[in-house]
Amino acid sequence: MSRHYEVSDGLHKDVDEETQSYVFNQTMLRIKDPKISLDFYTRVLGMKLYRKLDFPNMKFTLYFLGMAGDVDDNNVPDDDNKRTTWTFSQRAMLELTHNWGTENDSDFAYHNGNSDPQGFGHIGFSVPDVYAAAERFEKLGVKFVKKPDDGKMKGLAFIEDPDGYWIEILQANMIEKNSV
Repeated sequence: MSRHYEVSDGLHKDVDEETQSYVFNQTMLRIKDPKISLDFYTRVLGMKLYRKLDFPNMKFTLYFLGMAGDVDDNNVPDDDNKRTTWTFSQRAMLELTHNWGTENDSDFAYHNGNSDPQGFGHIGFSVPDVYAAAERFEKLGVKFVKKPDDGKMKGLAFIEDPDGYWIEILQANMIEKNSV
């Protein structure tokens, strides 16, 4: 019997026991201006900054964010070193990387992965009500790539963060209804 819930070519059917303690910890996005990006991810999407690491010799800063509801804040260490270890043991953190000076270059921009040549696509957030979330984003002036009822796939939206990265906004039970 396979360990997978679906069938597809290329799947390895056996579990390698050495991987069972691995944790999918982070996805990293490069950002131009941390003030603008941190405002977006904390105010618009409700994320919380758990750790900031500065690397002055290499002139960059890392910001690790997570969804406040996904973490028991009573278990987050106050000590910086212990919180660093804690941060790198969490599931599904967003790492924003700021290379110092990019915020001062008006022509600077990162490739979002969706314009040609395509590569990286998007990150995603599941919300209880995609229409209410879209209405809130609209009030906040968030740029939409796709509103919930645009296009063929109804009930999901795509917004852009300040660097142009796409963020899928979906309602889990809406996807189930639309895929049947």
